[in-house]
Amino acid sequence: MSLDQPNSATAETLSQVERVILTPEQIAARVSALGQAISTDYEGQDLILVGVLRGVLFFMADLLRAITIPVKYDVIAISRYGPTSQTRGVVRLTKDLDEHIEGRHVLFVEDVIDTGLTSNYILKNLRAREPASLRVCALLDRPQHRLIDLNITYKGFELPDLFLVGYGLDYQQMFRNLPYIATLKAGALGRLAAAHDLQARGDA
Repeated sequence: MSLDQPNSATAETLSQVERVILTPEQIAARVSALGQAISTDYEGQDLILVGVLRGVLFFMADLLRAITIPVKYDVIAISRYGPTSQTRGVVRLTKDLDEHIEGRHVLFVEDVIDTGLTSNYILKNLRAREPASLRVCALLDRPQHRLIDLNITYKGFELPDLFLVGYGLDYQQMFRNLPYIATLKAGALGRLAAAHDLQARGDA
């Protein structure tokens, strides 16, 4: 796939991209298949998709369009505590659900699952609200990082241990708008971090 095809990313952003791991066509085909499977499994049921801001929005929007049965969705927002042994995976809700999920079939949607700690914490929170069922759908799975067992009912892709950006995945809020999922060139993270720090000092 050519990195020069028109899209909303800037030339500077594209210059940091090293290799496309998943093309827009691969992503679209897999999301369509997931939508078909979900539509079949939840036919005639009260289904609501729940996601976590912000990265999942790209995947969730496409997944919703691929689902052919009546479906609702809602989102939460979280803030992570510092990476200590006591707080790893523990999050604070900064935006709760607007919809009630008691007695409803909930599909928790994630863009990527790594250690599973944060997802597990959120699932416990959702389970306490007594939904009729609670399953997980993840676009990307990186089981190499897994610290807790999670049952992912609907899985898009299993990927190697790489730092990835695009299609909602970010580095310091950049690269989310890339239509594909890609790796960054060697040294790109360091240059971007330095530029970010310089801007922050200028804004202070």
